[in-house]
Amino acid sequence: MTRVWQMPEVLVDTKTDFQHLVIGKTAQGVSLFCDDDRQSTEFSQLTYHEALLVPGLLLADKVERVLVVGSSEGVVSQISVAAGASVVDHVDIDRQAVELCAEHLPYGYTAEELAKAVAHDGPVRVHYADGWQFLAETTEKYDIVLVDLPDERPEFAQHNRLYEEEFLTRCKSVLAPGGVVVCQAGCQTMWRNETLIRSWRRFHQVFGTTVYYGSDEHEWAFLFGMAEEVPDTTSRMVARLETLPYRPETIDADALRGCSVPPYRVRKSL
Repeated sequence: MTRVWQMPEVLVDTKTDFQHLVIGKTAQGVSLFCDDDRQSTEFSQLTYHEALLVPGLLLADKVERVLVVGSSEGVVSQISVAAGASVVDHVDIDRQAVELCAEHLPYGYTAEELAKAVAHDGPVRVHYADGWQFLAETTEKYDIVLVDLPDERPEFAQHNRLYEEEFLTRCKSVLAPGGVVVCQAGCQTMWRNETLIRSWRRFHQVFGTTVYYGSDEHEWAFLFGMAEEVPDTTSRMVARLETLPYRPETIDADALRGCSVPPYRVRKSL
């Protein structure tokens, strides 16, 4: 099965030191592609980024310090600040990708916002670094550690190591009490769920509590890990939604109830 995107106007088509990056105009507005996979589009990016981050904001005991690995567009950094974070460390290995996103995408960082973040002038602090190494060296503690990367590959890929148990354990080790690790975990459809099932099993190996959220309007699923065993996480998220400083546009209480049940094949894979 293949998906073909019509792109009447190409804004960027380049190979960075780490990936083939394309930004262009599609039927979904300005869109970002990395290594031929759609990463985000002007039309649907908020649905994706809220599904990625909002459940974590609702699960964490507090939202003061956030670590973001990947997520070049910068949207989750901005939402984190809107949700009350005073420090957001954004780590991305691909400087050129982050700069091109800020220059061309009508969402996420502007070029001016990125320049301030690179200078660590404000709550968002951009670090052009390897997430693997950053986690190995940091002495900081975070309420949320969010990992948003291109899909894990069934074949060898350099970024696959950031999906493995060793890296998840590193993420867990820098959590503040009551903190949450968040990962983009792949697609929930049965013909593309291999990497989601692998991530589901890993999270259960590493964390005391694993929470699933599958977007009801997007084909992506996300996993949330907490070191401790936490009962009734869905009720916890629903109860906190009304008091969250950031007001989601694509998630309500019914979405939290309905989308936090993993697909049958995922549930039965343990």
